Amino acid sequence: MEEAGPQDKRVGNARTRSVAFCGLCVAIMAVSAWITVPLGPVPFTLQIFAMVFAILVLPPKEAVASIAIYLLMGAVGIPVFSSMRGGIGVIAGPTGGFLWGYLVGVLVVVAFLKLVERVGVERSVRVDFAAAFIFLATCYLTGWMQLATVAQMGLAAAFATAIAPFVIVDAIKIAAAVAVARAVRKAVRL
Repeated sequence: MEEAGPQDKRVGNARTRSVAFCGLCVAIMAVSAWITVPLGPVPFTLQIFAMVFAILVLPPKEAVASIAIYLLMGAVGIPVFSSMRGGIGVIAGPTGGFLWGYLVGVLVVVAFLKLVERVGVERSVRVDFAAAFIFLATCYLTGWMQLATVAQMGLAAAFATAIAPFVIVDAIKIAAAVAVARAVRKAVRL
């Protein structure tokens, strides 16, 4: 049996590290969803913090994979969504648009970050905040539309229920996630 060379060990270590960071982010997403304060049909959770943290701290492919794994776990019934719920019914329900909006949002942010890189703009705190707010706007849009459709609410009522009460709190969660993600990226050199 051949012994692995230094390059093979580095690749193996990088893969192990990648899997570990993805798994850790998925766990953070699940735990953040369990911290729930009910505010009508849309509960207050820490998911936006967790999603933005994962998007900003992980490389693009790993961020997409982590969010996809989280959603897949929930879709098959593992109780990783708010109020310790799971199942495809949650994703198809009134607030499910916010959930699948996480995947759409991360894809939009990955495209944004690639564009930023392509035009030569340095990854700064401003870029991170822009990415976070693009993600949030995407989630709001998908969640708002699904709530209005599934709950048969008017657009104004759905907005007043699902977005308006959360804007300030979500902005605070984004600020915290950007700060934590930047500190982790600096400390771990991701």
